[in-house]
Amino acid sequence: MEINLGDFHFLRPLWLLLLPFGALLPWLWRRSRDVQRRLRSNIAEHLLPHLLITPQDQQRLRPVHLVCALLMLGAIATAGPTWEQDRPPFLENRAPLIIAIDLSPSMDANDVPPSRLEAAKHKLHDLIQRRAGARNALIAYAGSAHLVLPPTDHPALLDSFIQALSTDLIGKPGKAVGPVIEQAKRLLAAEKTPGTLLLITDGADTTQLDSLDQSLSDGALQVLILAVGSEDGGIIHDANGQPRTDSDGRPALGSFDQAALKQLASALDAPLGSLTLNDDDLDWVEMHAQQHFQSASDEQRELHWKDAGYWLCWPLLLIAFFAVRKGWSLNWMAGLLLALGLGFGPAPAEANALTDAFFTRDQQGRWAFEHEHYPQAAALFVDPYWKGIAAYNAADFDLALASFARLDTAQAYFYLGNIHVRRFKFDEAIAAYTRALKLQPQFPEATANLALAIALQKDTESAEQNTPEVKPDEIKMDKAPGKGQSKTVQTEQATSDELWLQNLSTSPAKFLKQKFSLQDQAGGKP
Repeated sequence: MEINLGDFHFLRPLWLLLLPFGALLPWLWRRSRDVQRRLRSNIAEHLLPHLLITPQDQQRLRPVHLVCALLMLGAIATAGPTWEQDRPPFLENRAPLIIAIDLSPSMDANDVPPSRLEAAKHKLHDLIQRRAGARNALIAYAGSAHLVLPPTDHPALLDSFIQALSTDLIGKPGKAVGPVIEQAKRLLAAEKTPGTLLLITDGADTTQLDSLDQSLSDGALQVLILAVGSEDGGIIHDANGQPRTDSDGRPALGSFDQAALKQLASALDAPLGSLTLNDDDLDWVEMHAQQHFQSASDEQRELHWKDAGYWLCWPLLLIAFFAVRKGWSLNWMAGLLLALGLGFGPAPAEANALTDAFFTRDQQGRWAFEHEHYPQAAALFVDPYWKGIAAYNAADFDLALASFARLDTAQAYFYLGNIHVRRFKFDEAIAAYTRALKLQPQFPEATANLALAIALQKDTESAEQNTPEVKPDEIKMDKAPGKGQSKTVQTEQATSDELWLQNLSTSPAKFLKQKFSLQDQAGGKP
């Protein structure tokens, strides 16, 4: 292995302060055994050599020398010697992508069959399927920009909202790219990672280009523009499939504004591509997204160095074995008292003597959690937040509720809201999401779930009001007593957020239209 000594340094250099102390140990030991030095103040110095009989020590290697070596090597190992940069595990993941799709009326033009919007939705379906495991977010925009879904790695959940998009969901006309970029920057700030914004549109508002120059100054966000449509344009249809007409009663035509898109790409320094019939456009998007993610991450790698101190564990172990020799002894009283103190600690309910000797309950719970043994992790964790997370993933919502209720953090209230929504307690869910947003205003997931809880509460109240009242004496039996049969109907429990969301009574399109309308009325605020 080639070592660049120019990059050699220590991650925790303060531990090197133990080196002088370790080097002084043999000298201190010899000084403590020097009888002549102790008697020099009581007996004349020229008489001491004749009055003392000092046996010659035949052993040059003493326990103190091994302790010195252990202490010095241990100090170097703990200080973290390093000379090689490390690539954090999360950099192996695929680049996060924020998809922003234009829902202005021109996207209903049929120059790309069946329409520009439907062709874009079909292309996005293929994109998220090939990006399985990566995190994708969805933004819809026209004259205003709205977050549809925060970053998620569930393709089916994202696709269900993509297929529900239509041009009648946003009432404010226009093609406002500025608010889209602001939304994307907030999402990446919450993700704490560089990412790419994919704009899928057929035009741009050139009057807003001057305000976009400074939007991407930090370099964390890259913009890609995927143009949809042909230059000749096509007929624009309404939501019912009927051709829209202009003021003269003629069919309205949509045009692919190539010049405006080139100006937008120039203002944002963004690559410009177009929708294709094959997968070339998908390869283009993934290539640019991954290249930006790698380059932006490499700029932050100076803080990530590979700790090479563990290589010194082998010589340390070898020295420790050599220290076990007959007739050698050290004063281990301090270590013995520490071991006894640890031994009198409270014993856990489920104890594994070997595991508990080396790992705390939280460390054992983390191992079980990372291996997806969620019930075991929930039983092991002591930390209330991690116990709640494990119980939530194990569908033990009673334990999760009790754990999160002990905390006063935005994340805890977010999960409390999720649990209440699962149990159709919308008032408690709304209160929990509101508290989470009060503690952490920039919380896209809590914002989206709060809007969903409000919509579900309104739909539930509307359904209860419209339910016909049936009096008891109006119920008639269609069979004689004893002839009927009772049968237990097994229903599949929603084991994931994806299945749970699919079982909701509110359609994604209805929910999104109501959400966008409320946000526009509030001045664009979530």
